[in-house]
Amino acid sequence: MQTTIERPGHDTHVVVPSANRGITTEGFDFLRRNEREGKPRTHGVTEIRGAYYSPIGKRELSDIFETMGNYVDALKFAGGSFTLMPYKALVEVIDLCHKSNVLVSTGGFIEHVLTQGNDAVDRYLNTCRDAGFDIIELSSGFITLPANDWLRLAEKVRKMGLKAKPEVGIQFGAGGATSVKDLEAEGTSDATWMIQLARRFIDAGAYQIMIESEGITENVRTWRTDVPAQVIDALGLDHVMFEAADPAVFQWYIKHYGPEVNLFVDHSQIVELECLRAGIWGTASLWGRVVTYKP
Repeated sequence: MQTTIERPGHDTHVVVPSANRGITTEGFDFLRRNEREGKPRTHGVTEIRGAYYSPIGKRELSDIFETMGNYVDALKFAGGSFTLMPYKALVEVIDLCHKSNVLVSTGGFIEHVLTQGNDAVDRYLNTCRDAGFDIIELSSGFITLPANDWLRLAEKVRKMGLKAKPEVGIQFGAGGATSVKDLEAEGTSDATWMIQLARRFIDAGAYQIMIESEGITENVRTWRTDVPAQVIDALGLDHVMFEAADPAVFQWYIKHYGPEVNLFVDHSQIVELECLRAGIWGTASLWGRVVTYKP
């Protein structure tokens, strides 16, 4: 495969032999890197955090998509931040994402909406659909929701033409930057229950399952690396996405489960993550060791 590049100000074209399939970056395709499936991807999916820790509007997103858009599959709002934005600005952000073939997720805000009754849930889902959201994340980190009710909610989302993405975990009280001490007082649940629930969601047609990091790799004194192992053993890689909004965490996932594991990271970390997936850079324990084989 060769890539032809037209150089402004020159009368000739430069023909560069490509060593990569899938995503091409033209000028440096002669350098070998791990092949990446083009969008829409079924594995190696990267979801980035939208507005929460800092405002992110269409100008910043335009820069991200212009430079690294090939590697961003979804944008996820957090903490209901989109409900604080001017509606026009929200729609512009969502439209920009769609132009870059990026799905948009609500994040797990519905657990707040659920406390306000069924009418609020219906209006919330309809408003999200009208605004252009693609994914409704269904979390219950701060509330207790019966499994059958959760499944009915996922089915309602699917019937509205939206993608249902339940978030499951082992830590009650997760999702609000709660201290390690307070989370330890809450305790954690058995991973077996989380996996059984995730399997029910998958069997019911859920788009994907988000695995909450708190209690596993976030706000814990010792990582529970046994939990991702149990999840992947039971469900495989394609159906699940791991929250890994810390470089040390996504480095660990790439090291142990390869570059095609689905990950949620902060928007500021997309470049570092993709360098690891591509096998072109990394820490001392990963440099030159992340490879794929696709004959």
